[in-house]
Amino acid sequence: MSNPIEDYALIGDGETAALVSREGSIDWLCWPRFDDDSCFAALLGTPENGRWLLRPAVTVVSSSRRYQPDTLVMETDLETADGAIRLIDFMPMREGSTSSLVRVVVGLRGQVVSRMELQLRFDYGTLPPWSEQTADGIVAKVGPDLIVLHAPVAIEVQQHMSQATFTVEVGQRLAFVLSYSPAHLPVPSRIDAERALTITQSFWREWSGRFDDSRTQWPEAVRRSLITLKAMIHRPSGGLVAAPTTSLPEAPGGKMNWDYRYCWLRDATFTLGALLNAGYRHEAEQWRDWLLRVIAGSPERVRIMYRIDGARHLSEWSVDDLPGYRHAVPVRVGNAASTQHQIDVFGEVLDCLSLAREGGVPASAQQAFAERRIVEHLENVWNTKGSGVWESRDELRQYTYSKAMAWVGIDRFLREYGERLSASGDEDAALVHRLSALRQTIHDEVCREGWNEGLGTFTQYYGGQEIDASLLLMPLVGFLPADDPRMRSTIDTIQRELSEDGLIRRMKAKSDGPNEGAFLACSFWMADCLNLLGRTDEAKAQLERALSVRNDVGLLSEEYDVPGRHLAGNFPQALSHLALVNTALGLSGPVLNRGGA
Repeated sequence: MSNPIEDYALIGDGETAALVSREGSIDWLCWPRFDDDSCFAALLGTPENGRWLLRPAVTVVSSSRRYQPDTLVMETDLETADGAIRLIDFMPMREGSTSSLVRVVVGLRGQVVSRMELQLRFDYGTLPPWSEQTADGIVAKVGPDLIVLHAPVAIEVQQHMSQATFTVEVGQRLAFVLSYSPAHLPVPSRIDAERALTITQSFWREWSGRFDDSRTQWPEAVRRSLITLKAMIHRPSGGLVAAPTTSLPEAPGGKMNWDYRYCWLRDATFTLGALLNAGYRHEAEQWRDWLLRVIAGSPERVRIMYRIDGARHLSEWSVDDLPGYRHAVPVRVGNAASTQHQIDVFGEVLDCLSLAREGGVPASAQQAFAERRIVEHLENVWNTKGSGVWESRDELRQYTYSKAMAWVGIDRFLREYGERLSASGDEDAALVHRLSALRQTIHDEVCREGWNEGLGTFTQYYGGQEIDASLLLMPLVGFLPADDPRMRSTIDTIQRELSEDGLIRRMKAKSDGPNEGAFLACSFWMADCLNLLGRTDEAKAQLERALSVRNDVGLLSEEYDVPGRHLAGNFPQALSHLALVNTALGLSGPVLNRGGA
């Protein structure tokens, strides 16, 4: 059976990421990019689908692990009856086209017989490479990919696996370096692992040291989340992947298995706010620039998600040869939701660009062009049905939150340009007049059609009976004050009906069949709403409850299975960590808020 999701820790180089288990096995890695094919996919199958194991060859009697302080360098201590070793796992920031994964084995006590097993499987765990032994390791090639292992011990190459058995003495440091390069280029030279470790430690400590701990009562949690988010920001482009994994299931053994290795515009304002409020303006500006590039030319044709380089096409297909995480199939690559019609995405983009200005990120001529094109398009499509923020693949509906975000988009545009355009000419003044009237029309309609008087709450969609935790965002974006009686009642209803052991579900659980877990971002949004209502002690308790389900190294997935007491969904999940940062900062003092809330 696959390891629990919480058994994994993240390492990465800002262009891809790997997951290493507490047992010393790297079970997930896509090379050379987050959204490329995996070469280790044991996470979604078995060791035969690719992994890199490094651990004692005898029984481990105890283990512990931690990130080195303020870094993305993972340490795992493994103790046997004869001694103890430490694994130091990290990925140096890459130079050129070569990416490396470094594992240093350190002898802590006694003598420990250890083993290494390297099973490379390209094309999502299905394609073993051709491997050739070298003087200090192996070279493996398949198609466009080349991987070289430089090892300090003798390597035995067997069919589809390279392995070694060796003894680690106290005080020894043995460095194993796995490097990727395009197959048509020369084989990468061995890097100096100790020097790379020093540089990597310095990089992360300098970066994380820019955060001021006094900004929050929860500095450790915020700092770890910021480091995790930085690891998921694609350094060349500035795009943020929703998660570095695909198809970790939201419901046990079910079909809610999605590919999250892309950039969601839904996360745009959450990302910008977290980065600006935490003091990372460079990354915030990079994200804003990425956003403008992907919508350039035809902003009205914006999609809900993109590849990290801004490419639009994310055709979805299934890897039928992978058995899935704990037999949850299909394993998906790509995401068909990318072509969905979601009204809220237009409001998200306009809200993000507005927040960037408020946060001191200089606007550009391209930005003004994009905002006008989007708001003119929104004027024509705001009242159409869509798939909603949760990307329903069922019937299109008039989702309440989507309509509220249409209002947000128009509101943000008018805030910035309304006065200027009113004075600049008949055509511009007419646009402002129409948009001002439309803003009120949308607000009135949402308050009328999205409100269910019998239930005393806003509902997921017009005329519906179901409640939905996305409604918690309405006061956060400034659509209604949190203390408006309708909003207060909605917050209370969600807290009562969607809470599961203090965590908030997106929607009510089904009475039969497997259910998805509590949605962690929603749990943080509840804390934000309680804070806006002045229920500060409740808000802090809500935050603490969500923090309590982090794994032992401070990471969150998308969801938490309350009955099973385990993390669920893709891991680590950017939206969960963004919500953590925004809530922990917002509960600790003044922050830059959406909608001036």
